[in-house]
Amino acid sequence: LSLCDWAQTNDIDIKILPNEVQMTKDKIVLDDTLGIPIILLISNPVRDFDYFLKRVLDIAFSLIILIILSPLFLILALLIKLDSKGPVLYKHLRIGYNEKEFYCYKFRSMISDAGKQLNNLTKNSLQQNKAFLKLEDDARITKIGKFIRKYSLDELPQLFNVLKGEMSLVGPRPIVKWELEQIKKIYHNYSYKKMFKVLPGITGLWQVSGRSLLNDEKRLELEIFYVDNWSLNLDIKILF
Repeated sequence: LSLCDWAQTNDIDIKILPNEVQMTKDKIVLDDTLGIPIILLISNPVRDFDYFLKRVLDIAFSLIILIILSPLFLILALLIKLDSKGPVLYKHLRIGYNEKEFYCYKFRSMISDAGKQLNNLTKNSLQQNKAFLKLEDDARITKIGKFIRKYSLDELPQLFNVLKGEMSLVGPRPIVKWELEQIKKIYHNYSYKKMFKVLPGITGLWQVSGRSLLNDEKRLELEIFYVDNWSLNLDIKILF
């Protein structure tokens, strides 16, 4: 007599704790297509109707925010122009959905030739074996740049990335190619690839959970957790 048969004859319910794979409630479906119950692990929780709904909300909210904040955009553009030479907007090559490259828009918060000085800073992070580039007291940042960075106002132009379908309001932070190479080097499992199964976000779980105060491993853990446990309710909580 099997354990299941014994439990059923004694009116005892059975609970099974899976220990072979890490499961979360949001990515498990009971599939009976073949006539028998099968546990289906969803590879990407943001797809089909969920993806459509998230995309519609992204477009709607982005348009509303752009209209409301259009006077602020003009003020910031003027302040940036008056503060230092160079363009108002800055576009940076990032890694997005399915590891495809795209240009991420930002209000320029650094001097115009800041990119030329970046190699020395990345070399320092390479020597320290860090996955993400963290810059503190960066001399390249302008006066107005410090202000817009403090309140994340430099990120506002990414609303245009959202409208173009390159980003979402909420998602894993888009990283640069150098950071991706470091992640592959330091973290040998493939869990980091989950970050690229959804559109990258203007904000996300990492940003509202401590941002630069968290180490690289915790940041990666939060980005992966977001993808595994995605829901519209979670997006709304992060936005607030």
